[in-house]
Amino acid sequence: MIQTLSTSFPMLGRRIKTERREPLRRRGGMPELSWAEQGDTIEPPEVPRPADDMRAVNIGARLLKLRKGRRLTLQDVSALTGVSASAFSKIERNELSPTISTMQRIAHGLDVELATLVSSDEDSNSPGFPGRRSISRAGSGSKHATGTCNNVLLCADLKNKRATPILTTVTARSPDEYASWAKSEAEIFVMVLEGTLVVHSRLYEPLELSKGDSVYYDATTEHTWTSKGPTNAVVLWVLVDL
Repeated sequence: MIQTLSTSFPMLGRRIKTERREPLRRRGGMPELSWAEQGDTIEPPEVPRPADDMRAVNIGARLLKLRKGRRLTLQDVSALTGVSASAFSKIERNELSPTISTMQRIAHGLDVELATLVSSDEDSNSPGFPGRRSISRAGSGSKHATGTCNNVLLCADLKNKRATPILTTVTARSPDEYASWAKSEAEIFVMVLEGTLVVHSRLYEPLELSKGDSVYYDATTEHTWTSKGPTNAVVLWVLVDL
């Protein structure tokens, strides 16, 4: 807003008009958000983010294109990945949202990287390039939601890597909410950022982890995660392909 003020200057013996600009005000205020909520918000002005940085990925269409391009039947893919033909068909039609573990099995069976399937960026970095790096700003990443977890893959633009960092909000409260327990040819490191996480395993008693706790385990044994209490657990975890 611009205000015009009339100011008197005795030395000049006349009055002149001066302008004063008032600063623009933001409409409303943005409340402080938790890690669990930041994934759905925009970046602060000083750290701009591409408009499509958090867009949802059509995994079904991507898998269908990959399978057709290799001239594979659903039975062929099932034999390669260990995912049933009926389940794979539902994933292709976006009738079933696969867990990260299932996507990792599909990626391993089709000999592609997990990030290639779930990242919004289909471009690949050259393998073996020395000094590569990738930066994920707060609130950025490739989103992949299931009925039990809301995942954001970090640094997903960097391909041909063995470790996949993921920020996950666990919404499940019971192992029964999972159609099947996760199992993959990988190792997993998990650190709890918020809430309480319970790690269920076929080998061990349920492990309860609070904020700041962490665990590293072999993912070839069936396992699953749930949150305990009214607040969803938010974890930062790394999936390391063997």
